[in-house]
Amino acid sequence: MATETKTAPITLTEKALQEVKNILNEKNVPAEYGLRVGVQGGGCSGMSYLLGFDKPKETDEVFELDGVNLIMDKKHGMYVMGMQVDFQDGLNARGFVFNNPQASSTCGCGSSFSA
Repeated sequence: MATETKTAPITLTEKALQEVKNILNEKNVPAEYGLRVGVQGGGCSGMSYLLGFDKPKETDEVFELDGVNLIMDKKHGMYVMGMQVDFQDGLNARGFVFNNPQASSTCGCGSSFSA
């Protein structure tokens, strides 16, 4: 599948991008895999975020972000347009954080939202 030249509907902060690259390297993720970002039904607010490594499928768009292929189902774009993915590595929290302007409400854990 050819990489799209369009601008990705989401952004990754420098810290998030570095963490993704570290995981790709440390876990020996195959080159044909990219970072899948999307949404799925469920979670305490109605929808939850999806983040993991996967191969592109027919219904996906692929974007290149500083050497990392970002994979997203075309239907998920309207739920995550303008979202920023960050990575926190502090004493109280460690992990990816989703800052989504499309979310009308979120839950306390930050991994679930409604639009």
